[in-house]
Amino acid sequence: MTDIVDAGVAAGTEGKLIRALDWKGAFWVAAGVPPLVLFSIGGIAGTTGKLAFVVWIISMIMGFLQSFTYAEIAGMFGNKSGGASVYGATAWLRYSKFIAPLSVWCNWFAWSPVLSLGCAIAAGYILNAFFPIPAADSQAVLAWISAHAASITADSPRVAEYIAAHAGTSPEDAVKALLSADGVAALTPAIRSWSLVSFSIPFLATANINATFFIGGILMLIIFAIQHRGISETASVQKWLAIIVLVPLLIIGLYPIISGQIVSANVTGLVPPTAAYAGTDGTWSNGGWTLFLGGLYIAAWSTYGFETAVCYTRELKNPKTDTFKAIFYSGLACCLFFFLVPFAFQGVLGHAGMLAPGIVDGTGVAEALGGLIGAGRVVTQLLVVLMIMALFLAIMTAMAGSSRTLYQGSKDGWLPKYLDHVNEHGAPTRAMWTDFAFNLFLLAIASDAGGYFFVLAVSNVGYIIFNFLNLNSGWIHRMDSGHVERPWKAPTWLIGVNTVLAFVNALFLGAGAKVWGYANALWVGFIFAALILPVFAYRHYVRDGGKFPPGAMDDLGLVGQDLGVKKAGILPYLALAGGLAIVLIANWIFQLPA
Repeated sequence: MTDIVDAGVAAGTEGKLIRALDWKGAFWVAAGVPPLVLFSIGGIAGTTGKLAFVVWIISMIMGFLQSFTYAEIAGMFGNKSGGASVYGATAWLRYSKFIAPLSVWCNWFAWSPVLSLGCAIAAGYILNAFFPIPAADSQAVLAWISAHAASITADSPRVAEYIAAHAGTSPEDAVKALLSADGVAALTPAIRSWSLVSFSIPFLATANINATFFIGGILMLIIFAIQHRGISETASVQKWLAIIVLVPLLIIGLYPIISGQIVSANVTGLVPPTAAYAGTDGTWSNGGWTLFLGGLYIAAWSTYGFETAVCYTRELKNPKTDTFKAIFYSGLACCLFFFLVPFAFQGVLGHAGMLAPGIVDGTGVAEALGGLIGAGRVVTQLLVVLMIMALFLAIMTAMAGSSRTLYQGSKDGWLPKYLDHVNEHGAPTRAMWTDFAFNLFLLAIASDAGGYFFVLAVSNVGYIIFNFLNLNSGWIHRMDSGHVERPWKAPTWLIGVNTVLAFVNALFLGAGAKVWGYANALWVGFIFAALILPVFAYRHYVRDGGKFPPGAMDDLGLVGQDLGVKKAGILPYLALAGGLAIVLIANWIFQLPA
């Protein structure tokens, strides 16, 4: 055993990732994907109403089917890390040098924000635990109201303003509402509203350097420290975190079904709501379809995520057999959780219950989990700890996968050279520091619910672009690199189905990006995706003199700068044109409810 460790360390000092995982290790590293359902379960319920659990099921089925294309192309690249975006990017290289880095970049800026979004929610839980906002009906607030009852009278200007904003409210009820709000505000710990600085970022969002930012930053540093010791150490921590988190989450998902708590009215009469976050049923109008497609758009960010299981091919002891097993069993696990948990939540809580602020912003999910099993205060507090651990699990998965995408992109000559570095444990530390710095910026934006969903919606533009390019790379690799050994080969009909799903994803992107409170999310995502083009141009044409690094194409049997024959002809260009046309037409046709 000592010899193996010594050999691994030696490999790390030579700037190489270490082959230290079997498929089970890769499975555990990817085990942070199922908790992603908790990131947007409230948002999807708000935008799609009773259709929410159906959205999750459809999206998960699509993700599972698509993973077979990724499993095939991953097996072709036993010497690369970085995941499906890297393996698929090589298919496009013959047709445009600029498409390949676009795929890798879009995958990274889709996955990397899990760090900031997860840390923002975890910081919210920590603040709620140590500095809770008092409930309006708590004894402390009621006592404050009693002591300050004379501070607002029926003829106060504030009462008139309240009645004007809430038509039909009597002066007495307005006084009670204002006193209650004042009591909650007076007894809320100052740290909850404290902010060092807040500033607007033109055309994007508002950044806020507050308590959430600082707590989230500390949590990211802790996760960085764990992953600094390499993939084997990360997998070991992930294994125990996953067991502690996923077993109770599975029980909580099953219990309401077994105990008969599912209310049939909550999961029948499946129509979209009248508007986003409206508690009333709507119709299958253009606006209703737009909300439904918007739900499928954002769900993809979570349900497709287990493709990260193939990020570690270069670190697998036996990539020929372990690559397929890792993604297949990760997909099965995700099917179980993404089917059960949304159905249980909606079946018990109903549409109105899913619209609670704590469900929408993620900080009240632990209490909701406790409600599903009738838990008392102590068990509910344990579930809060469980939720924080679940967030850690997801963040660990995201940092491990996204940092390796940056590392391999640099190794292959697509991303900046400085990212091509690993420490003595085989961890890509410069890529990890880049993730950390980028997510500090995002954390400042994601400190409130509006900024949270802005980051989610924009990052998912990149994720859908990546999926479109990589699902098409399956058939391109079949045509151009049919001679390359594939340890596991998907049925041809499934490659065809997944090609169709690539264009279905383009439909989701065009119709759904606008649903999440920011009408320009699609265009901001496109602009952010395009930022890689000058970066790649500098790396490739200035730094590397128009040549790719030695060994970049070895897995395809290509030597030197030979990119091979374009056997697919104009078909890849037609696919790109068709995908872009679907996005633009869908964005024009589908509109939010008035």
